[in-house]
Formats: sequence, C-alpha cells, structure tokens
Amino acid sequence: MQTHTPTTPFGRRTMSLGMMASQAVAKSVPDGALVQKWKAFQTIREARELIGATDRALAILNALLSFHPETELKGDGELIVWPSNEQLMARANGMPATTLRRHLAVLVDCGLIIRRDSPNGKRFARKGRGGQVEQAYGFDLSPIVARAEEFQELADTVRAEKNAFRIAKERLTLLRRDIVKLIETGIEENVPGNWGRVHQTYQAIVGRLPRSAPRQLVEDICCDLHGLYTEILDVLESFAKTQNPDANESHSGRHIQNSNPDSISESEEGSGKEDEASGSAAETDNVRSLPKRELPLGIVLDACPNLRELTQGGEIRHWRDFLAAAELARPMLAISPSAWRDACEVMGEQHAAITLAAIYQRSDQINSAGGYLRSLTDKARDGKFSTWPMIMALLRAKLDADKSAVKAGHEPPSGGEEGRLAVSEALLRSLNKPRS
Repeated sequence: MQTHTPTTPFGRRTMSLGMMASQAVAKSVPDGALVQKWKAFQTIREARELIGATDRALAILNALLSFHPETELKGDGELIVWPSNEQLMARANGMPATTLRRHLAVLVDCGLIIRRDSPNGKRFARKGRGGQVEQAYGFDLSPIVARAEEFQELADTVRAEKNAFRIAKERLTLLRRDIVKLIETGIEENVPGNWGRVHQTYQAIVGRLPRSAPRQLVEDICCDLHGLYTEILDVLESFAKTQNPDANESHSGRHIQNSNPDSISESEEGSGKEDEASGSAAETDNVRSLPKRELPLGIVLDACPNLRELTQGGEIRHWRDFLAAAELARPMLAISPSAWRDACEVMGEQHAAITLAAIYQRSDQINSAGGYLRSLTDKARDGKFSTWPMIMALLRAKLDADKSAVKAGHEPPSGGEEGRLAVSEALLRSLNKPRS
C-alpha cells in the first residue's frame, strides 16, 4: 500500500491529520529529553510493522539520521536536518527520486519525522555571524525523541510475540516428531490398538496447519497434539507394565531415590554400606532379568543431562566425551581415585562412568558420593547391581515431573522454554521394550 502526501491543485503539500498529530507530539518534547539516535533507530526498525514503516522508508530514516552531526538527539537541541534529494539518494544506496519522495511521505505519515518547509519549499539553514543555525528548513527528527518510550514498548511487544511464536513452532516440531515415533513403537512392539486410526487422527490435526500459520493456530494445534501424545504414551506405558510387572523402574531405582545418604561414608570398612548394598529379593531378581544389551549414549544423556555442563559447549557426542566428562565429575563429587579405580575394574569403565553420571545427577540428595559408589561397586561384584534400573529410574522421575507440571499448568522442568514434554526415540524404545 503506497502512501502519498496530499497536495493542492497548485502542487503544494497540504496538512494531513497525521502530520498535525506528529507536530503536536513534537511540541511536547521535554527540554531535558535525550536518546541515542542509533539505538532509537534500532528500536524503530524492530517495531516497524506496528509503526507502519517500510524497509525503504527506514533506509531513508537511516540516511536522515546520518546528517545529524551528533550521536544523541536532545530535546533542547537542533533536530532539523536539511539534506537535498541528491544527498539523500546517495546515502540511501542510489534510491530513485520518485521512490525517495514516496517513502519520505511514509515517514511523515508514521509520525517519525515532520516536514519544516521553507516559503519556497527548499531545504536550507540560515546561520548567524557565529556560525550557529538560527533558522532551519527540512526534516524535523523531534518525534523520535518525543516517542522514544512508545517505540521501545512497541519493540518489546514485537520481540515477545516473536519469541512466543518461535517457542510454539519448536513445540509443534517436537510433538509431531515424537507422536510419529510413538506410533511406530506401538506398531513394532505389537501393542494392541487401532494404530491406523490413531495415525489418521494425527494427520487430521496436522492437516489443519496451513503453510503460513499465525501463532494462535499453532498453539491450538499443539494443544490437540499434546492430548494425542499423552493418550498414546499412556497406552504404551500400560502395555509395558503388563509385559514386565517386575520391571517397575521407580521400584528398582530406589537405590538412588529412597536411599539414606546420611548413613554412607567412604571409609574402607564402609559401616554405612550395608544399607545401600543390601537389596530386596525383588530388586535382585529384577536386576537379573534385565536385557543383556548396552545402554545407548542418548538414553544416558536423557537421564543425566547435568553432566553436559562440564563439557565445552555442553556437547557430548561420543562415549569418549562421556568418559572425559565423568573424569571431571569425579573430583567434584569428592570420589577418591581408589574408589573410582575399583568401580572401573568391577563394572567396566563405561558402566562405572554411567553410574558416576547418575550420582552426579542426584548429587544434591547424596551425602557421600564416594561411599555410595563403593556400595554400588560391591553390589555389582555380587551381581546385584546394573546401570539399567538406575537410568530408568532417573528417566521415569523426569517424565513424571514433566507430566505433573503440564497438568498443573506450568512449564515442564525438563522441557525448558519450549514446554517440551517429550523424550527421544531411543528412550521410548527402551521404556517400552519387552524385557526377557
């Protein structure tokens, strides 16, 4: 939509209501008002859609500000610049004269500048004997000073909307990805259910999404997808429990959550080790019934995300990175080299590192990490400890916390700003894999 400055039949510009409003605002500038001109320009650029300015118009505004000699715009200073059209076109990357005039009118109508025309319509400044400007005709920048707070509020609104839209789109992507993987898991594991109908329901929800959707529609679709996601997950979890009644991760994970860390010490005799090392018959049977396969790195990192904070850039891509991070965590947990060496000899270096990562994840609940590691090493030596139930317990606690937070209307603690209530493919397969 092009904006033109109204003219009389004789070619002279007339005064529009918008121009009159801008002039009224400019007159209200306090004498002590002060803004950084380039910071103000950045704010205007961010809020340009709400202000009504075009990119071309802002290119001209940038050029106009460059003609102001100071970096600050003062309410009691000289705020009129008077460049010729040729000078403006040169600083606006060679913009044609007709385009220049059209977008100058946009700046005026948006209330960003005010025209201060001379009697003959030309732009110039009349200076006194001391070289100071006594009278200037051109473009008045005072609205930028007068409306600085308004522009800042508009920019904040735009940033908040963009951030909310970004979060909604990320959540949509995660939900779409994880629902498809959940359906695949149900089909592959022969979970009873009409998975074809479930997939049709998913397609119907996603089919409401146009190529370019507003934020509210994206959030509405996310709400529907989240409901479908929760239903599928409940079905898979119920099936997993019926297949493995003795493999309740929250029960087998009590060596972390239900232990009495205050009774653990790292003495060689380990007077407090008995409470940790002794397990019920059900726990021992559960450990022995675990699948004979290695834990994928992705699952371990899902369960123990705190270990990432010890790595450069927060990335752990290979087991060697994981082992290096565990070596950094050991002294932070005050685990002695001898306790660590024993754990590596009994469990193997990789499983010892997984155990240490789980201890680090729950370090705030464990009084003596070294004594705890020794007790688990003793249990592993007797064939009564595996890293599997420890990791599954952490994963279950994380997922339950996310579900509880969503039901309470809060952001999931493990989901971050995306509001994510989702898990990786490796995690889903492991949680729902029948164990034998």
